[in-house]
Amino acid sequence: MKIHNLKHVGHLDIPGGGQVYVKDRVAYIGHMEPPVGTSVVDVSDPGSPKILTQLGVPPTTHAHKARVNGNNILVVNRERISDGPAFRPGIELFDVSVPARPRQIAFVETAGVGVHRYDLDDRYVYIASEMEGYRGAISVIYDLSDPVHPRETGKWWLPGQWTAGGETPAWPGTRHRTHHPLRAGDRLYIGCWFGGYAIADITDLARPRTVAYRRYSPPYPAPTHTAMRIPFKLRGRDIMVVSDEHITDERLDPCPFLWMVDITDETNPIPIASFIVPETAVTNRAGRFGCHQPQEQLYNGDTVLAVTWFSGGLRLVDIKDPFQPTEIGYFIPDPVRGFRSAQSNDVFYDGNGLLYMIDRYNGLDILERRR
Repeated sequence: MKIHNLKHVGHLDIPGGGQVYVKDRVAYIGHMEPPVGTSVVDVSDPGSPKILTQLGVPPTTHAHKARVNGNNILVVNRERISDGPAFRPGIELFDVSVPARPRQIAFVETAGVGVHRYDLDDRYVYIASEMEGYRGAISVIYDLSDPVHPRETGKWWLPGQWTAGGETPAWPGTRHRTHHPLRAGDRLYIGCWFGGYAIADITDLARPRTVAYRRYSPPYPAPTHTAMRIPFKLRGRDIMVVSDEHITDERLDPCPFLWMVDITDETNPIPIASFIVPETAVTNRAGRFGCHQPQEQLYNGDTVLAVTWFSGGLRLVDIKDPFQPTEIGYFIPDPVRGFRSAQSNDVFYDGNGLLYMIDRYNGLDILERRR
């Protein structure tokens, strides 16, 4: 373990995960591999987290994302990882008013390989999923005002994806697609994989409208994972953070990194800086090494951003000067169970100093930011 400017508070030996989300001192973890789909973990004592219950999934499926809203509705994804008859693509909704006893209340079936990432608030869920008639995953909005009967509200897609409507994609396969939509105000900020990123106006949820679109692969070799608006100004500018994902164990040049993008004129996004972790910063660089996912929980005036960096661990980046993001801390866990390296995958920040990080292979770590 290597650590700087963070305190290691607790650890839970748990199967690898794709997302951790914390509400009311309970962590909800989406796992990478069946048979475990979702874990519900009591983190009221962060030094001694305890599993309350676990939800299973069929062997064809993973449910590697989990989010819960203010109405105690847990949403988990269903995405295919292997062929078999038991698979149903979509999202599953649970009432977690009693976290130790999740109660299934709805299933929204989509199509294809199912749902990858999504955003969730108290009224809507914004998913990335394959749908009938489209090439690759698109953004789909569902109204959860009646969570027992979710209702599709609107769709957004890149021109060329709607093949049933006569559109023809200008790229091979599903390289351009929605990977991760995030809502801020009346906008969706959408990572589009090898298709770059987009900003969509969702003032009319039934008819999302593209405000801006940028693609930069090629020449850059990695797909765009997340585009996330910072909810307060930095040096008087509106800023979006964009992460590219390292999707291979092979080295990439340049290695995937974090972009700072000026969206003060949102119709003309301008990259103004980047942050990268040099390979020399990590003793054991085996497996994926580059950027993956920043914390999505942002609080007014707090400019420290935690970013998972696969075998580079967790990096703390101060973005108060968006033209020069600066690393101020890190945590690199030891690899477990014979794996060659850590694979830090996702992080949640509670706003009170605690960070919850899930490893792609194994382990939940709870960390405290130094004040």
